Amino acid sequence: MPGREDPRLVHEVELTPAFHDLDPMDVVWHGRYVQYLEIARCALLQKFDYDYPQMRDSGYAWPVVDLQIKYVGAIEYGMKLRVRAAITEWENRLRIDYQIRDAATDKVITKAHTTQVAVRWESRELQFVCPPVLWERLGVTR
Repeated sequence: MPGREDPRLVHEVELTPAFHDLDPMDVVWHGRYVQYLEIARCALLQKFDYDYPQMRDSGYAWPVVDLQIKYVGAIEYGMKLRVRAAITEWENRLRIDYQIRDAATDKVITKAHTTQVAVRWESRELQFVCPPVLWERLGVTR
């Protein structure tokens, strides 16, 4: 059911920030956090064989229309991270909730969510209901 977390719709990746991710204060630059979310989102969608190339092949683009992010703590160079992505809405839009955690302490560093909408690839027409292909790939119902 949209709005509730289904364990089948969750995926987690591990990563370690690179030196080039740092800002002059020797912590990960805030813009890189969004890149980490994207890595987790793509891994989650790949789990359902509905990553961006498959979305395009199915006739839809899925642009991010909203991103909300709360920086709870700082990420430092070499810190091992767990980035969790969970699909929490899929009826009229695709919402994915995220958490970035310190893998060593399990402390939450960042919370975020993205909202994506279906746009018909050929006509660039916004869809007000997610197309059935999304539900089929995710194995969910309305």
